[in-house]
Amino acid sequence: MIIRLALAVCLGLVATAPASSGGDLNDGYDGAQAITVSANGQSSNLPVPTGPASRIKDIATLQTARDNQLIGYGLVIGLQGTGDGLRNSPFTEQSIRAMLRNLGIAMEDGRARAKNVAAVIVTANLPAFVQSGSRIDISVSSLGDATSLAGGTLVMTPLRAPDGEIYAVAQGPVFVSGFTAQGEAETLTKGVPTSGRIPNGAIVERQVEARFNDDRALTMQLRNPDFSTAVRITDAINLYTTGRFGKRLASEQDARTILINRPGGISAARFVAEIENLIIRTDTPARVVVDERTGTIVIGQDVKISQVAVSYGALTVRITEQPKVVQPAPFSRGETAEEPSTIIDAQQDDARVALLDGPDLQTLVAGLNRIGVKPDGIIAILQGIKSAGALQAELVLQ
Repeated sequence: MIIRLALAVCLGLVATAPASSGGDLNDGYDGAQAITVSANGQSSNLPVPTGPASRIKDIATLQTARDNQLIGYGLVIGLQGTGDGLRNSPFTEQSIRAMLRNLGIAMEDGRARAKNVAAVIVTANLPAFVQSGSRIDISVSSLGDATSLAGGTLVMTPLRAPDGEIYAVAQGPVFVSGFTAQGEAETLTKGVPTSGRIPNGAIVERQVEARFNDDRALTMQLRNPDFSTAVRITDAINLYTTGRFGKRLASEQDARTILINRPGGISAARFVAEIENLIIRTDTPARVVVDERTGTIVIGQDVKISQVAVSYGALTVRITEQPKVVQPAPFSRGETAEEPSTIIDAQQDDARVALLDGPDLQTLVAGLNRIGVKPDGIIAILQGIKSAGALQAELVLQ
């Protein structure tokens, strides 16, 4: 059923109760709480936004469909002499002894000298609604002083959640994107050879109890919180549910959260599938993001500048040391000495005064380019315009 909306609206869903359907391994929450949603308000009279049209699923997430983090400690074997130095990483030697002992191999007294083993930390995200026997990706990172994990194989490693229970077991060859080449006088390293990934490297052994279909109220969360977007999303959902189920079911709670009552006679999965494909137009605040380290400047679509005059000129100061050697007069008792000589030259490029008036993004960019300065100069100009109160946007410095 396709419904064309006369008013463009935007969806955002946020959580107020702990996750239950997706499972939350960080606490002892074990039941779906009933949430009453008041949805008897009227549609808002907000102006139609100019942002891009997006589906609800692209700008909001279902709070109960959350991931859980897993972590484990293991060993990577089969390295070509790039493993941990057992003198600097004693925990690696202890792990080797414990592993061999579990395999029924007794080591004689004395230190192990293997250089093809590295201790690693294994991390993974356990997706919501995953079942036992499913496979998930894992990340492997060196814990000791190994120089590379290339060519290694992760030995069976249990992965635990914050509740201390084992939910998956990881094992397999490690894929590393970086490399290291070393000679007697030079070393070349590209990427990070001490970390890698194992696609589908872990098997889920224990599933998280899911109660998604038992929830009578759904909580959705906006990825980019905005009051206007949350209200427009609420209006879009209510417009759809009024025609589909005969009543309004959504209610905005704040700039990030929307609560939705699930109607009877339909499963939660099917209901979410219907509303997440509604098309809306997002609304975001005007923002300018500046990264001074790389000289990157990102200007949002709605950024505007009041008319302001800007002058920019670079002052260059050059200091040159030219010491002179002074010789003593003939037949004197003087000594040869060095006399300091410094030349200071100051030069300032011709500064031009330009008028900036940015009623829209295209005019603003054209005005900045007209000044003819480099990105670091534009960053300084934007900061000055903000201090003058002429930049009608948030300036974010990274």
